[in-house]
Amino acid sequence: MSDLVELTIETIGARGDGVARDGNGPVYIPFTVPGDRVRARYDDARGEGRAATVVELLAAGPGRAMPSCRHFGTCGGCALQHLDAALYAETKSEFVRAALAHHGLADAPLLPLRLLPPGTRRRVRLSLARPRRRDAAALVGFSQRASHDLVDLAACAVLAPPLFALVAPLRRLAGELLAPGETAHAMLQRADSGIDALLDLPRPPDLTVLETLAAFAETQDLARLLWRVAGGEPTLVAQRRPVRVVIGGTAVDLPPDSFLQATPEAEAALTASVRDAVGPATRIADLFAGIGTFTFALAAQASIHAVEGWAPAIAAITQAARRAGLAARVTAEARDLQRRPLEPDELAACDAIVFDPPRIGAKAQAAALARARVKRLAAVSCNPASFARDARILIAGGYRLTAVQPIDQFVWSPHVELVAAFVHPDGA
Repeated sequence: MSDLVELTIETIGARGDGVARDGNGPVYIPFTVPGDRVRARYDDARGEGRAATVVELLAAGPGRAMPSCRHFGTCGGCALQHLDAALYAETKSEFVRAALAHHGLADAPLLPLRLLPPGTRRRVRLSLARPRRRDAAALVGFSQRASHDLVDLAACAVLAPPLFALVAPLRRLAGELLAPGETAHAMLQRADSGIDALLDLPRPPDLTVLETLAAFAETQDLARLLWRVAGGEPTLVAQRRPVRVVIGGTAVDLPPDSFLQATPEAEAALTASVRDAVGPATRIADLFAGIGTFTFALAAQASIHAVEGWAPAIAAITQAARRAGLAARVTAEARDLQRRPLEPDELAACDAIVFDPPRIGAKAQAAALARARVKRLAAVSCNPASFARDARILIAGGYRLTAVQPIDQFVWSPHVELVAAFVHPDGA
C-alpha cells in the first residue's frame, strides 16, 4: 500500500476526525470536513482502520470555517474549530443521534443542540514543563495532538480570561520550580470567590519552594493554592478566602480537588433542562450529586436527598444546607452508587430522580431505577454512549423517553453533554 493516497471525506467520527474509506476500512483524518478531497499519508493502525495526515487539500468540501485560535491544528485541546456554525451543530447532534441509534433508540426525541459561548471555561488542567536545555524557557499549555509535547499557549479561545491570565505567571513559576526535563500540572478552577489552584508537582516542595508558592498565591490573588505529588492528598499552601460557588442562592464551599461544571452557562442550561424534566416534583433524590449542583437549584421547590460517593462533597452539601437554613429540606448521604445503588424501596417516597453519573454511566443504578417506577427521571450525562446504554435499561423497565437535550458544554471538542427526561406511566 502506498504511503500517499487520495481520499474523500464522508463523515465526521466520534473523536472529531474526518472519516474516509479506502477499500480496507475507515481512515481517520483530523481537521477535515465531509466533501474534502485530500492527499494523505497513512499513519498507525486505529481500531478497525488507520489514521492518516493531510499532505494536501485537493478540493474543499462545504462547511469549512476559519479556526478561531492560532494553535488549532497543533494543540490537542480542540478538534472542531474548522467547522462552520451549521455543520458544527449538525455534527454534535449526530454524535448523540449515533449513540442512541447504536442502542436501538434511533427514534428518541432529540432536541436541537443548545449552543454556548466560547471563552467561558472555568476549569482547566494545564501542563507545565521545563525543557532539558538549561537556557530554554518553561512551557505552559496543552499537549499537542497525538503527542506528549506541549503547545506553549499564546492564546486560547476556550478559557475564561481570568484563567488564561494565569498562563504567563505559571510559565515564570515553572521556570523557578522545575529542573530541566521535569514536568508538572496545574488544575485551575474559577469559583465565585476567586481562583482555586492545585499543582501536581514532581517532588515535595522544600521551605524555599513553599515560600515561592505562597508569594505566587498572594501576587496572583488566588483564593486557594494547594500542591500534591503523584496523586497524593492535596496539601494547603495558602487559603486567602473561602473557596465558594453560589448554587441556587446557596453558597457552597469547594473541597480541594472538587468538580465544577465546565462553564457557568452550561450549568445554567443543564439546570433549566433538569427543572423541565422533574416538573412539579416535591420529593427528589439527586444521585451522583457532586457538590450539589442540582440539589440546591431544586431545593426551593422540593425536599432533596443528595447521594454522592465522595465524602468531602457530602460534607460540603451538609454544611452549606445548614448554613443556609435548609437542613430540613436538604439531606445528604455518602454512598458508592456504582457498587451499592439505591434500591426501589429506598426510592419509594420520591416523585422524581436526578442522576448525573461519571463518563462510565450508571448501569447498576439504572437497573434499580427500572424496577423502582419513579414518576419522573432527569438523566444528565457527559457521554452519549453510556447514557444510551442506561436509557435502554430504563425503557425496558417501562419508562418512556420524552426528550433528549444536547448541550454544547465542551465547545469545539467532540464531547457533548445532555439532559434526558423520562416518565413512567405507573409512577406514583
